[in-house]
Parts: sequence; structure tokens; C-alpha cells
Amino acid sequence: MSEKPGLFGIVNSNRDFEKKESWGKNQFNSSFPASLALYLEHKGLENNYIVLTKEHKTEHRLIKTRDLFNIKKAKITPFYAFENQYSPYQKYVIGTLPRIDMVVQDMEKGNCLRGLEIKLTALPDNSTCKLEDDKYGSELVIRPDTIVYLACSIAECYENNLPKLKKHFDNTFKKIGDWTEAENVIPFVTNIVKTLDDISIEIIDNQTPLVMQPIWKTNGKSPMLSENCLDVFVWSNLGFMQLFVDAARGNEIKKINRQVRTTIWLYKMLLDFSQKGQFDNEKIIDELSYNTKNDKAFAVNGSITQPYMKSNALINPRIKKEEIKNIILGGGQNLLSPERRFDAIIFNSPELFVK
Repeated sequence: MSEKPGLFGIVNSNRDFEKKESWGKNQFNSSFPASLALYLEHKGLENNYIVLTKEHKTEHRLIKTRDLFNIKKAKITPFYAFENQYSPYQKYVIGTLPRIDMVVQDMEKGNCLRGLEIKLTALPDNSTCKLEDDKYGSELVIRPDTIVYLACSIAECYENNLPKLKKHFDNTFKKIGDWTEAENVIPFVTNIVKTLDDISIEIIDNQTPLVMQPIWKTNGKSPMLSENCLDVFVWSNLGFMQLFVDAARGNEIKKINRQVRTTIWLYKMLLDFSQKGQFDNEKIIDELSYNTKNDKAFAVNGSITQPYMKSNALINPRIKKEEIKNIILGGGQNLLSPERRFDAIIFNSPELFVK
């Protein structure tokens, strides 16, 4: 009997991998990384974990997939609910909690164990493809919903002690007045960053995985996979926070770009939570737009992410391309529907230009 299409380790999920619709681009970009992490564990390897230190730097540690998915107990049968709500966070928001890419659940009890945002990224990106191999980086595009989950993960640390969180907010927010006007907020960005820094250091021992970022490496700008092509990076909630807070740090802010706006969003969500025990994420994101579209929170190219992710695993990913057949099973690759890029076809068809 032939093997059915599937992904390594994903036994129970809300996707039927025998159906073509479960292999669309949006589906594959979250389910394949989950399988890749399970395959790493099968090989006795751990995920690269980017965390915040007490010196307010990021550093690399390792995290087992069982810890990443919070399925430490041997008796737990995991269920992978893709594009779902991490329901324990609903109590922190007014209105509807957005969905996150993957929620790991205890199949028997039905309770949520971990919610993760997943970003499958190419290495190198356009900003680093012409650099040396050890300078390659990956672009990261972040949705506003991820910031809501970041705020919730911090709120969880203060759920039973709101006064402890409230003491971090001085009179700055009272001086701002109308938050929707950029000129009112800009003078206080430095103070906003310091407040977020102080909060993150206070809860540093409770940081948790939030963004899972597998990388797939090609030979420069070509679509040909490198021999060593796959690995998994994970950002803790506080490590991830540095990607946008660092952009708002130090320099005199003259305008509100996406990273600065995201810093303001997070501050406002936590401020409201400290006062009311909840925050209205949709209202904050909609009203504090500062004349920039809300389709994404922010995007950072590979030259920005590379210093955070710099490691042997980034230069030389641990999973070889010949192992992909151990992750995509039962002819699942035949159900994929890749986007057809005309420029990629032209680039990889030099014979078209032979006279």
C-alpha cells in the first residue's frame, strides 16, 4: 500500500494533507516549518533560539522542539491547529482575538499549549544576495496580529499583579493628549522605549517563544537550493521585540516609521492593560496609523536581521536538501502549487538567449 501524502510528525491537525488545498502557498508556509522542527528533534537536534539578555542584547540559545511546542509531558498527544486563536489570550483583548499561524493543543484535553507565528524565509534576500556567504540575511515581514500576541504574552506575566505593570508608566502618557497625532507622540518616543526596556528586563526570566522563522538557503540569488539548505530559528517574545524597538532607540525621531509605530502600538496596548486589565487592539491599530497603511506592522530586510541571527546555522544550515524527501512524504510535493515567476524562469533559462 503506497504512503499517503503528508508531512513528517504532523499526525493530528486541522489540515488534510491528502487534499491539494492543504498544500497551497499559505498552508505550506506554516505546516512545513512545523514538520521541519519535528524532524530536527527526530535527528537529535535543537532549534536556534534568539532571546533577550539582562544586558539588553540578544543571544543564541537552543530550544528542543518539545519545549518550543510546549509538549514536554510524554503523555500529551499534540494536535496542530493552523490559523487558529490561542484562546488563553482572549481575556486580555476587547473584541475578537486575531488568529495566529499555529496553535499546538493537547488533543485529549483540548487545551492550548503554545501559539506561534511562523515565517518561512529565503536566505539570502535581495539586500544581501551579493554579499559574502557569512553576511547573508533573510527578510522578515510582520503582521499587526503578531504585535497583539506579543502584547498578550507580556500581559500574561502581569495578569495577577497589574499595579506592578502600572508603576512602569509615568506621566508621559498624560502629556501626549491626542495619540492619533504624530507630533504629539514623537517627543516621547525615547521615554516609550525606556518603559518597554524596563518591562522586558523585569520579566526576562519568563520570556517565551513567539515567532518561528525557518530559513531555506539558495546558492546566491539563484532558485537552486544549497546543499545545506534548511534550519529553524525561533524568536522569544522579548528577543523579537528588539527588532522594532531597536529601530526607535537612540536616534532622534523626526517621523513615525513602521518600526516606531509598532513600538507605540505595543506601549499603548500595555498601558491600557495596566489600567483596565484589557486592551482594544483593533482600535489602537486603526486609530494610531500615522498615515501609513496597516497591512503590515513592519518589514526588515536581511541586512537588519542578519546581526541578530548570525550563527553557524545561518551560514551552514544543518538539514541537507537530500533530506527534504524525509519531511515531505507520500508524494506530497506533487500537490504543491508554486507561484510561477516569469523572471525566475527567464533567469534560469540561459538557453533562450543562445544565438
